[in-house]
This record gives sequence, structure tokens and C-alpha cells, in this order.
Amino acid sequence: MLFLYNIVTLLISQIVKLAAIFNPKMKLFVNGRKDVFSILKSKIQPHDKVIWFHAASLGEYEQGLPVMEEIKKRFPDHNILLTFFSPSGYEVRKNNPIADVTVYLPLDTQSNVRYFLDITHPEMVFFIKYEFWPNYLNELKKRQVSTYLISGIFRKKQAFFKWYGGFYRKALKTFDHFFVQNDSSKQLIQSIGFTNVTVSGDTRFDRVTAILERNNSLDFIEDFVSLDSSRNHKATTIVIGSSWPKDEELLANYINQSSDNVKFIIAPHNIKKEQIATLRALITKKTVLFSEKESKQLSDYPVFIIDTIGILTKIYSYADIAYVGGGFGNPGVHNILEPATFGIPIIIGPNYSHFAEATALVQSEGCIAVKNQSELTDSLNLLLHNLDERLEKGHICETFVQMNKGATQTILNYILTTKQHTAIS
Repeated sequence: MLFLYNIVTLLISQIVKLAAIFNPKMKLFVNGRKDVFSILKSKIQPHDKVIWFHAASLGEYEQGLPVMEEIKKRFPDHNILLTFFSPSGYEVRKNNPIADVTVYLPLDTQSNVRYFLDITHPEMVFFIKYEFWPNYLNELKKRQVSTYLISGIFRKKQAFFKWYGGFYRKALKTFDHFFVQNDSSKQLIQSIGFTNVTVSGDTRFDRVTAILERNNSLDFIEDFVSLDSSRNHKATTIVIGSSWPKDEELLANYINQSSDNVKFIIAPHNIKKEQIATLRALITKKTVLFSEKESKQLSDYPVFIIDTIGILTKIYSYADIAYVGGGFGNPGVHNILEPATFGIPIIIGPNYSHFAEATALVQSEGCIAVKNQSELTDSLNLLLHNLDERLEKGHICETFVQMNKGATQTILNYILTTKQHTAIS
């Protein structure tokens, strides 16, 4: 089976190179890996102590960040190596402040794996949520490197739990410990013979609660939401985060008919010029872009479109109501924990069942899931015109986040206790 896997991996590597000619994302995927080994050799010396974190993409990076930050504090004499599989993670966080070295993960071929591990010689490895690469895992096992899965999620449909999944089950033997998000994941991994598992919860809760401790103010947002030059009176503000075209179509219909004393901030998932232009054309009210803000009186506009990245979390702190996009497409809704931590009621689309936090908040009524224009309109009107309802749902969201934090500490306690016995060199 391993022989077949290696043949398929080599074939895929060639197919991806061909696809890169026609697909910009694939081009980043291929070109970004060309200099990985030379970068690693220039930044990691044979005597360096290295701790390696691997994230599939941006969401996994955010998930692992609290653990990375704590590991960096506890092991200050070690270099943090961060790898990404996807361009959507690497291109956004390649200049992150936490890792000493950030690169793409070389494809999972036997030669790549051996060369990568020879150069990086990690003492500890953390895989975040998922991404189980057999050659990497098998080689880590051979080299007796401490390897952990954090914020893990297991589902019945995965190959590990199928009759043909022996090859993949073997790869799981690499892990010293599994830190999973929920009981169902623990039960699944135990059903195939693994007892080295702890339900630690989701480290994203620690990530978002830490947001409250920083300065989230943005002067230009304060200008926009103000109803007068003194900033003493703030408009009721709806923040629309990570929206996709289907979200925007429905929301534009609502915005066009809304009251003048309500302001909207839209941070689309796609900020390409053509997509921003399409969004702007849907809205009949006056709109201003982030890229235009220096030359405009922001308080004069009812709709502010954020055509940049990296500030949505801070913008949520100004929201009275949040709409989080993605729920009308696949795989589904984007991160709802960021607005939830600010105690804001949330509205999402119907596709959220793959996200445990969204499911829990819909069930507890802190979050409202809508299926169509009518339900979206009714839900927004309810939250706009019923302050008690708005405050109650916001309180549910805030409490939910606070009650679920602590995963990072659980993981760190285990790691530190283990290292007291095996002392990291």
C-alpha cells in the first residue's frame, strides 16, 4: 500500500505542475515550494533546536496560534518552524511574528521527507486539527520524534475507520498523544485501538478570548459609525464578515431598503477589484471603500466596504449585530467565534453542520441560521428593533466562548509534564 501511495504522490506532483500553468493558485502552490530546502538550510543550522508546527491553511494556523505562542514562551531557546500546505494559508501568514521560519510543506514523497527532516531535525512536532501525511509520520516515528495532534477532529467517514484504512491507521501510531476537540472524536479514535487521547477542546476559543485583551480600536471605524463629529453618538452597526456573492446578494437587498440610522460594514471574503465592483453595484446606497477612506468623510456614508485584509476581528468589536458569510456555500460558514467573543448576536446561512461551534450556538439560540431572503430580513429586523433580544443572544455567544476556553493550557500541562521526565535537550 505504501508503494502505491508513493507512486500516486509522484504522479500528483507532476499533475500539479501542469495545472500551475493554467491556475494561479496552483502556480503559487508549485512556485512556493521551489526554494523551500534552500530557505531551510539558510535559516536552520545543525546545532539549532527546532519545534515544528504544521497547518493545512489559515484556519488551522489560527487554531494552533495559542499553542505556538505558549510553546515559544516556554522554550525560548528553540526555533519555531511553521509549515503550510495551502497557498491560502502561507500567502497570508508567511510574515507572521511567531515563527522563526515559515515555509510551504514539501510534498509527501520519501526523498522530500528525509531531506526535510535531515535539515530541520525537530525535537517536537505539532500537527494542527488534521493533515495526516504517511511518509512524514512514518519517518518521524523512525526518528523517535515526539509528535502531537492538537485540536484534532475525527469523523466516521475518514479512511481510518473504514475496512480499507489499515495503511492510514498505521500512520496514526506516530502520535505520542491526540488532543481532540470533542467526545465523539475520542470515541472514534479509541474504537481503533488508541488510548493516548485527551478531550482538550478547541484552541480557537483561547485564540478569540485573547483578542479581548488587546487594543481593538480603529479610528476610521469610529469615524464611520459616529452620527456626529464628537463621536458621542454611534449608529446601530451591522458588520458583515467574510461574505460571498450569495450572502451579498441577499444582504444588498436588505441594505437597500434599510433605515438611514443603521450603518453597514462589509468585509468580503474575496477582495479582488472585480468582486468589489460587483458588490458595490448591488447596493443603491452610498458606499465608501477602505482604499478611499483618506479622501472621504466616512460619517457621511451608510455602507463601508473593507477592500483589505487583516482587520475584520477588530471591526467586529464595533458591531451591534454580525452576519458571518459562507453559509450559503460549501464547505460552509466562516469563523463565528470572533464576533461571538465580543458578545454579539450572529446570523449565518444554512450550511453550518460541519462546524461544532456554529451548531452549538444555533442550538443555544445565540446564533440564527437563515435559509432565504425572508428569513434574513426577519432576523435582522428582530435584532435591530428588539434590544432585549439582541442583548440576550449576544450574552449567550459571549458566555459560550468563555466556557469553552482552556484547551491550550490542557495541552501545555501535558507537554510540560512529559518533558519533565524526558527533558528536551
